[in-house]
Amino acid sequence: MIEPDLTRLKDAPVPPPDDDAKRVALAAATAAFEKGAAGAQGSAAPQRLSHASTPTEGKRKMRQTFHFNRALAASIAVLMIGAPAAFMLSRNYSSSVGGSASNFPASLSAPPAKLAVAPPMEARSELQPSPAPRADVAREEMAKTARSAATLGGQVDGVAAALPPARPVGAVHDGAKRKLSRSAHDARSIAAVETSASPPIDRHVATESEFRDRFDSKEINPVKVAATEPVSTFSIDVDTASYAFARRALNAGRLPPKDSVRVEEFVNYFPYNYAKPESAQTPFKPTITVTPSPWSAGNRLVHIAIQGYALQSVERPRANLVFLIDVSGSMSPDDRLPLVKNALRMLVDELKPDDTVAVVTYASGSGVALEPTKISDKAKILAAIDALGAGGSTAGAQGIQDAYRLAEASFDKSAVNRVILATDGDFNVGVSDQSELKGLIERKREKGVFLSILGVGKGNYNDALMQTLAQNGNGAAVYVDNLNEARKALVEEASSTLFPIAKDVKIQVEWNPARVSEYRLIGYETRALRREDFNNDKVDAGDVGSGHRVTAIYEITPADSDKKLVDELRYGKQKAPAAGQASAESELGFLKLRYKLPKENASRLVTQPIADSQSAESVARAPEDVRFSIAVAAFAQLLKGAPYLGNYGYDDVIALAQSAKGDDPFGYRAEFVNLARLAKSPQP
Repeated sequence: MIEPDLTRLKDAPVPPPDDDAKRVALAAATAAFEKGAAGAQGSAAPQRLSHASTPTEGKRKMRQTFHFNRALAASIAVLMIGAPAAFMLSRNYSSSVGGSASNFPASLSAPPAKLAVAPPMEARSELQPSPAPRADVAREEMAKTARSAATLGGQVDGVAAALPPARPVGAVHDGAKRKLSRSAHDARSIAAVETSASPPIDRHVATESEFRDRFDSKEINPVKVAATEPVSTFSIDVDTASYAFARRALNAGRLPPKDSVRVEEFVNYFPYNYAKPESAQTPFKPTITVTPSPWSAGNRLVHIAIQGYALQSVERPRANLVFLIDVSGSMSPDDRLPLVKNALRMLVDELKPDDTVAVVTYASGSGVALEPTKISDKAKILAAIDALGAGGSTAGAQGIQDAYRLAEASFDKSAVNRVILATDGDFNVGVSDQSELKGLIERKREKGVFLSILGVGKGNYNDALMQTLAQNGNGAAVYVDNLNEARKALVEEASSTLFPIAKDVKIQVEWNPARVSEYRLIGYETRALRREDFNNDKVDAGDVGSGHRVTAIYEITPADSDKKLVDELRYGKQKAPAAGQASAESELGFLKLRYKLPKENASRLVTQPIADSQSAESVARAPEDVRFSIAVAAFAQLLKGAPYLGNYGYDDVIALAQSAKGDDPFGYRAEFVNLARLAKSPQP
C-alpha cells in the first residue's frame, strides 16, 4: 500500500479546530456516558460483595479491569481533544498520497508515540526510572482529561459500547496506512495508533491493585477440651488496623479478605465505659461478665473487660518522637501521603511545647527532613511536613535505621522514645527480610526506643509486615483510611497511642473441668502464647497505652451440656481436685493478668475468679458495652467465615448492636451498624 506523504505539513498553516466535528464527538461521548450511567446508578440490585476467590483469579480480574480502564480512558481523551487534530490531518491527506513514513518533517521526525496498555503487575515492580520524552507531557494532559470524564458520577460502563476495543500490547496498527476520515467517529481510532516501541513509563509510581495487599493466614482458634487442655494463654492486643481496613473495603462495595479480619481488633476498636483503676501502680481493673451465647443455645460467653489507667496531664512523660515517612511513588495518591501529612499535623497539635519531633523520609534512599525540634517551634515542624512529596522506590529498611539513629541521638530515659512509621507497607528495596527487620526493632526496643505503625492505602498494603514490626517494637498498628480515623487515632486516643502504662501484658485463664467441658477463645490467633510463657518475663507481649481498654471473649460449653462438639474419651477419667481446691469447684475458671510497669523489668500479677455471681440472665440484661462488643465479635466472625455461629447472621448482629448503641458521640457505633448492613447487601 502507498504510504502517505506528509511533508507538506511542514509549512502548512495550522487550521483552526472544526467546531462541528468537536461538537459531534462530544455529543457522542456524552450520550454514551449518560446511557451507561443511567443503567448503573440507582440499581435495585447492587453489585455482589465477594472475596477474591484465589490469588490467580484475583490477578486475572485485576488485569482485565486495568486493561479495560486504560484503553477506555485513552479513548475518552481522544474524543475530548483529538477531533480537531483528526480534522487537520484529513484535510491534507488527499494531496499527500505517494510519500513514505520516512518523509516526516523535522518536527515530526518519528511516528506518533503509541498509547500502550501498561504491562502486568508482576513486571511493573521490576521497572527502573527513566526520563520521559516531551511527548509524555501531551499524553499526561490527555490522561487528565480522560480521568476527569471517567469520574463523572463514578460510572463509565456505558461509554464502552461506543468506543473501539483496546488493542493488545505489542500489536502493530495500520492506522498510518489508512485514510483518515473527516468524521469524529474516525478521530477515535487515534487512541489505538501504535509504533513498534512502547513509550517510556513513569516508573516512580507503582500502580496499585486491590489484590496485592498482604495478610498473614491464621487458622481460627479451635474448640478445646477443658479436661485435657484447661489453660489458655495469650498476649493482649490493642491494635485496630483490621477494623479500619475492613471498613474501607465495605464502603468500596466489597467484602474484606478473610485473612485481613482479626476479631480482637474489631472488638477493641470501640471505646467502652468499663470500671476504671484507681492508680498508675495498679493500672488495670478487670471486669468479668458471663452471659448466654446468642448464637449457640446452652453455651455461655465469658466477657473479660480490662480498663487501663488514664494518665493525667501532669503525669504524662515527655515525648521524643521521630516520624519515619514513606515518600515513595506509591504514596502519591490522596489517601496516602497527603492523608499522612494531615494526620501528623493533628498529632503535632496534641503534643506539649517540651516534646521533640524529628522527620525522616525514605524512598529510593533515606534522608533527614527535620532534625529533632521542640514543639515550641511548631511552625518549623509543620513546614517540614508540608514540604514532603512522593517519588521513587521504597528503601524502607534504610529509613528505619536512620530514624532509630535520630531517636537515640536525642534519647531521654525519662521520656517516651518512639519512632512512628507511616507507610503503605511496600518495602521493595534494601533489607526487606522480615527476620532482619524484626531483629533490628527488637534490639532497639531493648534500648528503650519503641515503634508504632500508621498504615495507609490499599492495593499495596503489607499488613503482615506491619503487624510484625509493631508487635516487636512494643507499639500499636493503626490503619488510617480517612481523616476521621486519623483524628480518632492521633487526637482522641493520642495518649493511648503514644504513652504506655504497662508492657508485656499477658492473660491466662484456667478453666474448671467440673463446670466447663469445652471452650474457645474468640480471636487473638496471632497473639497465642505457650502456657510456660506466662511466667517468663523474658517473653515479649503486648503493650497498653494510657486509658486504653482491652476486651477478650471466650465461648464455653457447660460440663452438663448435651451439645458438646468433642466427644468424651471412652477410657478417660477426670482427675479429682487437688487438696485445697475443693472450694474452687464452683468457679467456672480463674483469670490471671501479668504485666510490667513501663520502667520496670519484673512483672506484677493480678488475679480474679470467674464465678456464677458475675452472670447475666440473658444477653438483653447484660451491660450495654458487653452487648455491643458481642455484636462486633459476631460480625467479625461472619466476615472471617468462622464455623461456630450456626444460623446467626447479619440481621441478628444489626439488632443486637442497635439495642446497645447508647451514647455514641462520635458515631462509631452507628457507623458499625451501617457496615453490617453493607455486608448483608442484596446479592444478584
